[in-house]
Amino acid sequence: MYRVIAVVGCGLAVAACSSTSDWMGAFKPAPLLDTVRFESTPPGADVKTSNGQTCRTPCALALPTESPLTATFTLNGYLPDTETLDPIANTGSAAALQPNPVLVELEPAPPPPKPVRPAKKPAPKKKVSAVKPAAPKPAAGAPMAAPPAAAAPAQSQAASPWPAPPAPQR
Repeated sequence: MYRVIAVVGCGLAVAACSSTSDWMGAFKPAPLLDTVRFESTPPGADVKTSNGQTCRTPCALALPTESPLTATFTLNGYLPDTETLDPIANTGSAAALQPNPVLVELEPAPPPPKPVRPAKKPAPKKKVSAVKPAAPKPAAGAPMAAPPAAAAPAQSQAASPWPAPPAPQR
């Protein structure tokens, strides 16, 4: 029976060591923080650090000094700018982030490009028909001229290189 109690006790001790409870967090040191001031020209730019903290210039943030961070400045009408904050170990004191303060001069954004309008296609040209216009009608009361078809056979016979056919008999 003592063996069973010893095995169960050891099992519970091993299980307790593998999990970390909230009360164990009290023994962990808090990350070292450095207060960094942010300023921009023009003022009013939004600052967002790589660890998620944000503010609007001029402002200050308490940032951890464990690793390098980036700070991105954005303002409508200006190009965004990004600055890197590096931790610097100071002898005899806590680490600090450099540069501090972070000063940024934002450049105006270029105007947006004008929208390109598609070139207008020229209207298709109207086809000219090969039909000749009709002959003008004679005015009322004017004598009618002989139809032009009657004159055409005489001209075509004279101009033809072939012998003329015999005249029809009546």
